[in-house]
Amino acid sequence: MSRLLVFGMGYTSRAIAARLETRGWRVVGTTRDGRDGSIAFGDRDRVRFEAAQATAILSSVPPDGEGDPVLTNYRDVLAGPTLAYLSSTGVYGDAEGGWVDESAPIAGRRGNRNAADAAWLGLGARVFRLPGIYGPGRSPLERVAAGQAHRVDSPGQVFSRVHVADVAKGVAYGLSAPAGSYNLSDDLPASQNEVVEYAARLLGVEPPPFVALETLSPMARAFYGENRRVANGKAKRLLGWTPDYPDYRFGLRALSATTSPASASSAPAPASGDQR
Repeated sequence: MSRLLVFGMGYTSRAIAARLETRGWRVVGTTRDGRDGSIAFGDRDRVRFEAAQATAILSSVPPDGEGDPVLTNYRDVLAGPTLAYLSSTGVYGDAEGGWVDESAPIAGRRGNRNAADAAWLGLGARVFRLPGIYGPGRSPLERVAAGQAHRVDSPGQVFSRVHVADVAKGVAYGLSAPAGSYNLSDDLPASQNEVVEYAARLLGVEPPPFVALETLSPMARAFYGENRRVANGKAKRLLGWTPDYPDYRFGLRALSATTSPASASSAPAPASGDQR
């Protein structure tokens, strides 16, 4: 039986685990406190035992101010199993709206993320660089319905995104692929305003108002300070992967079939940033 140890059982890694479990894998994972039957990250004996049994190890833990917690605490158990790491397309930095692929220079504003990405590549990992992730319970549909969405007056701004199911599919395919970096993104970069407006249309509500960029929080302004389109050709060629949701319209239509304004407004707010 193939066995996967996951560092950081969050939203995306749970989707990956579920996909692999349907294919016969045994999956165990860590959280900070060992909730919901997971392993506490600090339980060194249990983590080392599971790592010794693992066919593959996946980390979805983002770096903190001091570096990558997995590499700091458990680098010595990473030799042997297939390694995978969930990184961010933020490592590319601002491309002024241009396309970036895996050959683009690493120029992101978050130095620890860049360093972690490079360190996992140096260990021979499959590094999956992810843009904005959406899916059940965490999509523009919930934000629009809860009155938490807005449109930003930022002409020409585009982002890439990916459905969480397509991340799970890509990682599952990638575990048997050559080591290296892979962008997992959909086929259609689009402005956040366009996506929010489409979500509102699906819910049958008016789109939210525009807000000025300077009124946003410093973190949000930094987010809008980067403008790029993420190319996914390498993952298609080498992994045999294609997204089941090739653009936001496919993904949101599928999600809207099980989402109403009432149910969405009672859902937890979507995660932001690098939360995986």
